[in-house]
Formats: sequence, structure tokens, C-alpha cells
Amino acid sequence: MRNNDNIENCNPVMIAIGGNLHGQKDSTLEQVGSAICEISHKIDEVVGKSKVYRTPCFPPGAGPDFVNAAVICESDKPAEAILNILHEIELQAGRKREQRWGPRVLDLDLLAVGDQICPDLAGYQHWAGLHLEDQMRLAPKELILPHPRMHERAFVLVPLMDIAPDWRHPVVGKTVAQMHAALDPADLAEIRPISQ
Repeated sequence: MRNNDNIENCNPVMIAIGGNLHGQKDSTLEQVGSAICEISHKIDEVVGKSKVYRTPCFPPGAGPDFVNAAVICESDKPAEAILNILHEIELQAGRKREQRWGPRVLDLDLLAVGDQICPDLAGYQHWAGLHLEDQMRLAPKELILPHPRMHERAFVLVPLMDIAPDWRHPVVGKTVAQMHAALDPADLAEIRPISQ
């Protein structure tokens, strides 16, 4: 939990949560709820939590539909430390990293830490500019912030609209609301809330 002496050093930390396999829980919805509790305990108190949504598997046909949500914490932890904690939570939930973009028990994506750009603008732009075929087979060895695909994914932006519509992407320069408005209406229509 956050040290109150460092409150001025805190950043808003946005995390996307998803899963399409039950794992140790009775349902993917329960898995998402458990992950939110773990994030609040191990990173910092969750100050914003989206509805939970059912979203089509991406890429299409790769597995069952996903359950997706997003949360915001305020934390003074370094971004790399936050990412390591998220990977620990995934591992404890039973995630196995066997196939890129394959079915998974739990997927925790660090979307943004304040307005940080990691590792630098050129590194971000390299990963954000990859063609789809390369995205499906390549994974960065270092932390990329903001998440290089967040601005184009409905299953990320729809939950973020619940909790951070005014957050502005430090590279793209658009707010969550503006990025959401640019999405294909057909993609948005496939995403349905399943909880408050």
C-alpha cells in the first residue's frame, strides 16, 4: 500500500483486466473480481473500477468470449515494479504464457502510469507501428507505455470510458472519450456490460 509521505509522487495507474478461462475460480467474472482485490492489496487501493463487459475473443475464433474490465489506482511504485506485480497475480491465478493472444485465465495489461512514455518515444512508436502479423508473433522484452494498442481496442476503451474518459494519451494526444468515439460502431456493438 502507498506510503502517505509519498502521496505527491503518486501517478494514476490504469490497468486492463481480462480473461476467458475459469482457472481456479468458478467463472471468468469471479476471476476478474479476485484480480481487482489482488491489485488493490498488492499495488494500491483501487480508486476507480469499470463495469465488467463481455467481449468477443481477439483475434476472432481464438477462443471463448472474454470478460473485460479496467481499474485505476494511485501509486508511487515504479512502472516496472507494477508490471512485475501484475505478472505475479496472473501466475497465481494459473496463467500460462504458452501462446501469444491465446485463451487465458487472466490477462492484466498495464495501460498507463500517469503520462509516462516507456522506454522512450522511439521505442513506443516502434511497437505501436507494428503490422498485425508482427503483433501476433512478437512481444517486447521491455515495458512499453502507454500500452501500444490501447488506443485502437474497443475492449480496452469501453471500460476506460467508465472511469477515465478525460485521460489524455501522451503520444496520440487524444482523450479516452475521443479515442472511443473513433472506434468502429460495429466493434462497440459487440461489447455488452454484464455487471455494474
